[in-house]
Amino acid sequence: MTEFTPISALIGGTLLGFGSLLLLLLNGRIAGISGILSGALQFKHPNAKWRWAFIAGLILSGFLAPALGFTLPTHLDASWTLTLIGGFLVGFGTYLGAGCTSGHGICGIGRLSKRSIVATLVFMFVAAMVVFITRHVIGA
Repeated sequence: MTEFTPISALIGGTLLGFGSLLLLLLNGRIAGISGILSGALQFKHPNAKWRWAFIAGLILSGFLAPALGFTLPTHLDASWTLTLIGGFLVGFGTYLGAGCTSGHGICGIGRLSKRSIVATLVFMFVAAMVVFITRHVIGA
């Protein structure tokens, strides 16, 4: 999946923004996935039910997207070990950054939070460096 498709990107971005806005307006909550997941894992948390419903929606959307004509990657060019290490590093970065790209990048920037703008710039810079290093230095 290397082709940029502006129409599907526009639709996806609109859905993310609209969903985040609805969660904020109707529930007073930020759509930061790391915060939603950590609250859901605290099973006695008073708001655990909506959090699990949100997570279920994220998972189910992956199955619904192809039925609506969107294509998803079907092959991953990385080993399970590399994928698990990458997942751990993303989780650790989320902990260090006090939030994830959805919380900071979508919701925080939308609220003009200086902390979220800085965090998102750091996320994007590090992502660009990782891509550059893996493609041009290591040659992966």
